[in-house]
Amino acid sequence: MTQLILFNKPFGVLSQFTDERAGAPRRTLSEFIRLPGVYPAGRLDYDSEGLLVLTDDGRLQARIADPRFKLPKTYLAQVEGEIGDSDIRRLRQGVTLKDGFTRPVQAELIAPPPLWPRDPPIRYRKSVPDSWLKLTINEGRNRQVRRMTAAVGFPTLRLVRWSVGDWSLDGLAPGEWRSIPAPR
Repeated sequence: MTQLILFNKPFGVLSQFTDERAGAPRRTLSEFIRLPGVYPAGRLDYDSEGLLVLTDDGRLQARIADPRFKLPKTYLAQVEGEIGDSDIRRLRQGVTLKDGFTRPVQAELIAPPPLWPRDPPIRYRKSVPDSWLKLTINEGRNRQVRRMTAAVGFPTLRLVRWSVGDWSLDGLAPGEWRSIPAPR
């Protein structure tokens, strides 16, 4: 029977079970998930948080991770600065990055979401405001959301992947995971 795991990856954890980099060891999935044969379906940056889907089914893993299947991924992004309507429109239309033009995204300004505290916390600067965005993409370029917000002039301070397709972080604290039925 196919295993499907939803994991709330904390900040500062690799999206893999081992760390091949020389030097000080970094935290990995093996600290949280001790199930043999499951692997991440896609990646989430070391400095990003949120939903990581794992499975033991290679075909399902490809269907979740491969941009050809256009599975939507929704992110909550705290950005530096007060983002305006024209900036939101630019994100919705797609932006030019070094590796080409992005597909249009769903983007909206949101109130600060009720998230867990990040460890370490985001730096706070009295003189520089911040904004929160909800962005849904259906491609998977490396660090895409961070690069898109930077391209419109708003560096990302905190990035949380909230959902992948119909799966979300609802009810999962950082470092927690749950097993769910796999789609047929």
